[in-house]
Amino acid sequence: MMRSNYIAALTAILLACPQAAHSFVTPPKSSYSSLTSTSTLSAASYQEDLTFTPPNTVTEGPISEELCTAAAQKMKRVMVPVSTDVSDTGFVGISFIHFAAQPSSKKKTLPLLLVHGFDSSSLEYRRLGPQLAAMGIDVYAVDLLGWGYTQLENVKSFSAAAKVEALQGFWKTVGGNGEVVVGGASLGGAAVIEFAAQNLYQEVAAVTETDGSNNNNNNNNSEGFVRGTVLIDAQGFVDGIGPMSFLPAPLARAGIKVLQSVPLRNSANKMSYYNPETYATEDALKVGRLHCLRDGWEDGMLSFMQSGGFRPKEKVSKIDVPSLVLWGRQDGILEGQEFAQKFIDTMPNAELQWVEECGHVPHLEQPELTARYITDFLESDKMTPLGKTASVNPLFGNLLSFLN
Repeated sequence: MMRSNYIAALTAILLACPQAAHSFVTPPKSSYSSLTSTSTLSAASYQEDLTFTPPNTVTEGPISEELCTAAAQKMKRVMVPVSTDVSDTGFVGISFIHFAAQPSSKKKTLPLLLVHGFDSSSLEYRRLGPQLAAMGIDVYAVDLLGWGYTQLENVKSFSAAAKVEALQGFWKTVGGNGEVVVGGASLGGAAVIEFAAQNLYQEVAAVTETDGSNNNNNNNNSEGFVRGTVLIDAQGFVDGIGPMSFLPAPLARAGIKVLQSVPLRNSANKMSYYNPETYATEDALKVGRLHCLRDGWEDGMLSFMQSGGFRPKEKVSKIDVPSLVLWGRQDGILEGQEFAQKFIDTMPNAELQWVEECGHVPHLEQPELTARYITDFLESDKMTPLGKTASVNPLFGNLLSFLN
């Protein structure tokens, strides 16, 4: 009985990271520069990890989905600042995919920073990213530290706190802390809630002469940079990972190996879709497991489990910026009538959009429709860019000595 409960707990954790492969029409290609959008940042403004080699999905899978291959080829890794509690060097390598906005006659929009689910990777957005880019949205799909294709060696902590800290370092480095909308799917929603709660955009009362302060440097009258959130079948009302965080290391490692197994991943995939016959394919397993085969993945997972996981529950009500809650109508993992409505009841400025004929992963099962809902949200008047500019610290232009 104990073993069956243990496996059930592992399955429940894994369900946040389903992957699948299916044939999708790639959005029309066009020649464009990453500088075509006012919200897009130049790649020259940050230091890439030149030792990083993107995953080769053709030879390492092999994975047949063309959108997966195209997304993997776009992947880069950048050195971002963290505390010495996370890395002795003060930097870690964070991998990401930039789906650059294509030229559009529509209004300019804020960039979108997307975070994947539990033990997944930025390849989770291989279908949604191109759809959004074709609609003029600048998208950065980022890997959480310890997952995806981030640095694994010479890292001291892969805890939930370390993941959020590295995410902050990423946007400071790549986004210059410019105004942004952050989105997360499933457990990625929990990471986004914690990240957003620490960095919410808010107006600040102007400094007056009676304060004895100098007004000349107070041009923005604002602080924080997260202008909005997009929560996709998100986990926001469950803190931690339960008894898994208290397991002795040997038993926890045994469970981690189960997380990596084909049978468990296959079971999670089938539970995640409204139409599993179409989406829960053999290719799906390869996309979802590829990053788990990297040296150091097991240690990173153990570090996260022992940290206790994310704790977003008390922070949901603090997210007062405009928020879009997207939910698959047929989600069999996080039941929408309970959890989606709970976000609406708890967040002061949120709207709910159901995605029909869809399970737990709208960005994979209904990417075109999901992209349209997100684009409509970003193009709404309440999300108009306010002109808070991004400024990249020149310190990050010279990190070659820290490349891992």
